[in-house]
Amino acid sequence: MQNIQVPVPPVSRDRVISQMPKCYTPQACLQYKAEFDAQVKAACSQRNIGLKMSKVVMVGDLYVGKTSLINRFCKDVFDRDYKATIGVDFEIERFEILGIPFNLQIWDTAGQEKFKCIASAYYRGAQAIITVFDLGDIQTLEHTRRWLQDALKENEPGTCSVFLVGTKKDTLSDAECDRTEHDALQYANQMQAEYWSVSAKTGEHVKEFFFRVAALSFERSMKTELDQQHDSKAQIGAGTLIHLEGNSSERKDNEAQLNTNCC
Repeated sequence: MQNIQVPVPPVSRDRVISQMPKCYTPQACLQYKAEFDAQVKAACSQRNIGLKMSKVVMVGDLYVGKTSLINRFCKDVFDRDYKATIGVDFEIERFEILGIPFNLQIWDTAGQEKFKCIASAYYRGAQAIITVFDLGDIQTLEHTRRWLQDALKENEPGTCSVFLVGTKKDTLSDAECDRTEHDALQYANQMQAEYWSVSAKTGEHVKEFFFRVAALSFERSMKTELDQQHDSKAQIGAGTLIHLEGNSSERKDNEAQLNTNCC
């Protein structure tokens, strides 16, 4: 049976990513490269890969600004009087990354303890975990470790990128923000997370942050699929072949062995 590739409408120009977005600070970005993986770029250059999708979950205490952060990026709005999330909610944001259509599912989970058992069921299958705290409330930073542990329990080890995000940057002076970020960077390195400071009210660093999340999630998804399908030379999406590396004589030997074993 042939795979049928469904046409995907083009995304808006402000959601196109052709280069790896920059990190917020190198001190909390030691585990990530500044460029897309060469193997991923090579596969994407063939331009016949179907729609890719990754799931992101956002966790953190009540009223740290998770919903406001999502609304600022997805809808470009800021509501000072928003209501607390009940259970879970999500948004789907469409991108084009290295010429490939890509959807990012952003799951917004409740920060209230009574909804924790409901929200935890939605942690599974995440490619990225965003732990959020209020820059003006150090206690919410201390709670991020617990939130991360809960989310990681529902996923296979090593399958998720982790981000630590401080919100409400506009409410602090530069000196206050610097002091809190010093502590947050220590948390980020212990959590093996990439750190960002943002403001949903002003929009500062919000777009840059979500572009970084989308790019790294896309790369992780592609690398996982390439690794799984490399040996079998299977298709990616709707027809991309992963060729065995090596010189021509080695490839002929591999092909001969495959033909011998298949009958």
